[in-house]
Amino acid sequence: MTSMADSATPPARRHPAHRRLRALSPWSLLAAGTLAGALAGGVYGVLTPPAYSATAYVIAVPTATSDPQAALGLAQAYGRVATQLAVLGDAQVWAGVPVKTLRESVQSATSPDAPMVAVTATSARADLATDMANAVSRSLIRHANDTKNATHVELLQFSRAVKPAKPSSASPALTGLVGASAGGLLGGLALLVRPRRTAVDEARPAAVPGPATAADAHGQL
Repeated sequence: MTSMADSATPPARRHPAHRRLRALSPWSLLAAGTLAGALAGGVYGVLTPPAYSATAYVIAVPTATSDPQAALGLAQAYGRVATQLAVLGDAQVWAGVPVKTLRESVQSATSPDAPMVAVTATSARADLATDMANAVSRSLIRHANDTKNATHVELLQFSRAVKPAKPSSASPALTGLVGASAGGLLGGLALLVRPRRTAVDEARPAAVPGPATAADAHGQL
């Protein structure tokens, strides 16, 4: 004869991690994620060296035999060649750094409305960023003006790069704030996927011990 204890289905065992997640209050996940994210972001901001950016501007000016539209088109072309080897090869002498450093540190940008080229250099040293931006813009002007008799457009220095007073990279406070936001978001996602107590779990009765065997019953009588 099968006893009631043998026929009763044992409750499903849950993973200990699921039980711990279920036991946490909803706000504790958000607070833990926000705190961990803020700490990670702050540490990243402290350990990452600051970066300084300096920008020099050059402008394309049409000659008497050209027109402003030609200057605008050539400014776009000069912006694309500003970081090419021909320009950087001369700039490395004036900047005092190898071409590889210039390739990694210098970027150029143009405007669709103005015949101007912006040359921006970034470095851990403010003075080096300034030197690289000015060196590349100087080399670009030299190469462009070598062909001004054919293009009828002259490239001139519009504004030299000046030494930046403060870094352009994010401060530890800002990286900590970004980390806190990301940590809070992850905490909210963890809250959404957290196992919840179901109605079956709440209504499940406590385990009842099985009935005594016949031998035990005779012994008690």
